[in-house]
Amino acid sequence: EALQLFFGMVDSRVERNTMTYSAALSACEKGEQWVQALQLFREMADCRVERNTITYNAAVSACEKGEQWVHALQLFREMADCRV
Repeated sequence: EALQLFFGMVDSRVERNTMTYSAALSACEKGEQWVQALQLFREMADCRVERNTITYNAAVSACEKGEQWVHALQLFREMADCRV
């Protein structure tokens, strides 16, 4: 349901920001939807939405729930490279 609201924001012309992406990423983590979480996380960069410790943590946690250790480690490396 949280993801439906998030995706509906575009139709309602509500701007997505770091906070709304963070909530969507957390929903993905709780719903064990690691693929969707990574897609949203990458979309943030494409849309020039700032990624911070909270969004990285949510993406890493989603990968952890899905036992996607390689992706989780890549995110940790990216975090260090971006000095987050």
